[in-house]
Amino acid sequence: MKSTSEMAERSFAEDRVLVIMAKAPRPGSVKTRLVANLSPEAVIEFYSCLLEDTLALARSMSAVEIAIMCPDSDVSALAQLAGRRAKVVAQTGAGLAAGLTSVFAHFANDHCRRVIAFNSDSPHLPRSVLEEAFETLASHDLVVGPTHDGGYYLVGAKAAHSTLFANDGMSTHSALERLLSSAQALNLSVGFADRFYDIDVADDLGRLAAELRITPAKAPRTAQWLENWELRAQARAAR
Repeated sequence: MKSTSEMAERSFAEDRVLVIMAKAPRPGSVKTRLVANLSPEAVIEFYSCLLEDTLALARSMSAVEIAIMCPDSDVSALAQLAGRRAKVVAQTGAGLAAGLTSVFAHFANDHCRRVIAFNSDSPHLPRSVLEEAFETLASHDLVVGPTHDGGYYLVGAKAAHSTLFANDGMSTHSALERLLSSAQALNLSVGFADRFYDIDVADDLGRLAAELRITPAKAPRTAQWLENWELRAQARAAR
């Protein structure tokens, strides 16, 4: 028979869902803007490390259901990668906007669950930011984690809103602005998580490498990969 504390933790976990937005690590499908600085093979290796460390970050949280939302064609590969660490769900439709819409249609039921969709390339985010985002969502309809480039790295809600991501500009500098405009049109109250950065271009790569040199435990697989990458770059420069 379960103790009162075990039952309470299970109830708390059922109230909080963290969904990682991911794709299978395949050439041409992930981190495409890094191809100018990394080989296609290196991009896949790097993304795989980011995703593994993001899963580890999610798993470090207590009383949270963890899932991955992805294109239908990627379910098998990501289910094999995730194993028992996360449930893998196929999105309805193509593109990130469709994926985010699918997250809340699938997981947000009857205003009883706090659901946060989180990107797969910010494993260096402090766990406290995710915890605080869930707390913010308890008193707001929507929580958003802005990035420095005008996008956002997480978005959470307690209900599905079919038109929230209709103004698709997910890969543009106006993504956050469009989301907030949609939220305003739906009369949703919005709270914010800390502003942060994700990994899209070479400058982000350098910033992350510098951060993980100091605190590699934040994302150990990514830190090791970046250390090896920098060593190889130094060796080429010395020739």
